[in-house]
Amino acid sequence: MIDGLVNKILPFSSVDGPGNRTSIFLQGCNFNCLYCHNPETINICNNCGICVKECPYEALKIMEGNVVWDKNKCHKCGKCLEICPRDSSPKVQKMSVEDIVDEIKKTKAFISGVTISGGECTRQLELLTSVCEKVKSLGLTVFLDTNGSMPFYENEKLVEVIDKVMLDVKAFDVKEHYKLTGKSNDIVLKNLKYLGKINKLYEVRTVIVPDILDNEKNVFEISNMIASINPDIRYKLIKYRPIGVRNHLINSYSPSDEIMNKLFRIAKRNKCKNVIIV
Repeated sequence: MIDGLVNKILPFSSVDGPGNRTSIFLQGCNFNCLYCHNPETINICNNCGICVKECPYEALKIMEGNVVWDKNKCHKCGKCLEICPRDSSPKVQKMSVEDIVDEIKKTKAFISGVTISGGECTRQLELLTSVCEKVKSLGLTVFLDTNGSMPFYENEKLVEVIDKVMLDVKAFDVKEHYKLTGKSNDIVLKNLKYLGKINKLYEVRTVIVPDILDNEKNVFEISNMIASINPDIRYKLIKYRPIGVRNHLINSYSPSDEIMNKLFRIAKRNKCKNVIIV
């Protein structure tokens, strides 16, 4: 039996791919993005117990050295996530492939597919591949939301059982990408080319962060690469929003409509046909 760590499962989502989808967020990420909007998915809980003392609803307790979460007492106030010094969550659940599939089956009649995200979903590759196989057997589409750090071109088994990938390309310049995430973007860009050429890319996303990134260069280079592979691939330009981020790591602000529209025009001039701003 294959077990994995799941941060949460949203039965219904309209923003994680086409149609109404179930979104599964796996725990653990190998990037440490300055603007991460769900930092509680980065690391694994080390059972320090700080959150137990701070929970106003006594939904957390220590049992045999481990933090245990009582979801029936939880009011989803987010205090445990706010005070965790480790960018983790005490609410992560250990689930088997069968457990996850059982959750999907509860809403199967009302969804068009499943999107698996994170953290970084490819960090739990064996679990991910098995879940994708099961989802396909249910007659549903399966999308992956990924930072592109795993070489898809070396994982044929996974590629065969997914429909599309939603790929984050956070920066084009390797030094800028390393400054932003702590990692190189070499594999990310190789994945963009590979997945685009085999028609497995649903969209490419770039977060626009003023004063931190060279946004015009990023959009120019990334859109140019997309257009050279397949101009119909959707390119999503995402406004940075200082909500839920670790403010001590980044000093930026949400870009204006003027900035976003300028970047939109750059991508369009590079012959990207499907550019959207969110």
